[in-house]
Amino acid sequence: QVQLVESGGGLVQPGGSLRLSCAASGRIFRINVMGWYRQAPGKERELVADIARGGSTNYADSVKGRFTISRDNAKNTAYLQMNSLKPEDTAVYYCKAEGSQILNFASFTSWGQGTQVTVSS
Repeated sequence: QVQLVESGGGLVQPGGSLRLSCAASGRIFRINVMGWYRQAPGKERELVADIARGGSTNYADSVKGRFTISRDNAKNTAYLQMNSLKPEDTAVYYCKAEGSQILNFASFTSWGQGTQVTVSS
């Protein structure tokens, strides 16, 4: 009942930047945590960054200092600003949101469809 729509992926050269967006919609009462995950070929899906409603964040060590996650609670939207991109950042990036639904406050966990980020010269 909660859908996530991602945008912003694409092809970028090493050292370049991209900004990913994830907009949630549906029967949302409250989103507690939004996060970005990625899965590279032959690799496990891994957490890149997440952010709670109050603004606390977590980052994978590999992206600290280069990526910044943020959110606009009023718009139910999360962003991932990616700077100084490296070829090893190439992956499918997935947005995730968890929270509760309206009326019955049933919990939900939703995933976006994934967006390809390719870092190559």
